[in-house]
Amino acid sequence: MSIKPMIQLARPGHWIKNIVVLLPVVFGLRMYDLDAWLRALAAAAAFCFASSFGYILNDIKDRQSDLAHPLKKNRPVASGIISIKAAVIEAAVLLLLALAVAQTLSPLLLIMILAYVFLQVCYTAFLKAKPLADVICIALGFVLRAAAGAVAIRVAISPWLFICMFTISLFMGFCKRYSEIATIGDRAHDHRPVLIAYTPELLTHLITLSAGIAVMAFLVYGLHERTVEQFGTNYFVYTLPVVVYAVFRFAMLSMKGSYHDPTDLILHDRTFQITILIWMVAAFAIICYGKTIDGWIQSFY
Repeated sequence: MSIKPMIQLARPGHWIKNIVVLLPVVFGLRMYDLDAWLRALAAAAAFCFASSFGYILNDIKDRQSDLAHPLKKNRPVASGIISIKAAVIEAAVLLLLALAVAQTLSPLLLIMILAYVFLQVCYTAFLKAKPLADVICIALGFVLRAAAGAVAIRVAISPWLFICMFTISLFMGFCKRYSEIATIGDRAHDHRPVLIAYTPELLTHLITLSAGIAVMAFLVYGLHERTVEQFGTNYFVYTLPVVVYAVFRFAMLSMKGSYHDPTDLILHDRTFQITILIWMVAAFAIICYGKTIDGWIQSFY
């Protein structure tokens, strides 16, 4: 068997989602700690293996319904390029790799990987067929990623990590559901039966609500006393226009059906990529040099 379909089955393009594991290194002020980066990267690798396990499990379960999707019908299991037995073996190997890497870092991280795997199994088995619960399950997966990064480098898990990550992930999840309806059209329900419960009107409301909560959570985080004390300034909140533009563009492109899923959007929309890069540079400067920037500005008064 060719190695290419096996790599394709693991969906390495989706590993970009696990960059979330690295966020605590920056927001925990450990940017200049090599050991923290190495531990966080190892934790991210564990989640890459674990998420690939989930993708393969999902592909096996959805091999029939994927045939109703213009792109997913070409996936290795759905197209028959890889047998179910081979897919199960690959999934098992990836799961063992994820557990082995997590165990070398921390017993608590191992528990979090197991919790993530359990969540993926539940999602594939029945939660993906439950309206609202399906998107909440996806959002919790991202919360576990971020929390695992904090555990890996041994920094406190802020409640804001949960609030901001959960709400923005809800927003992206509902955008994904709208994008599926927009891109697949009349066959959307054949591909994902849960879409019967998601009307465009309902998804518009849920996208608006989750986006609003996410932006408000970001504002409160930026102005919170603990944040100001940690970064030495409240300037973090002034990145709001960039955040709002990114959220609005993500919603606009998803609802137009410009991309098939959020990962496709993130990897291919140049404007969105530039927006995120601008925010990352600004956030890094404020986190690392907030006090210096504040002192420089105050010198003009």
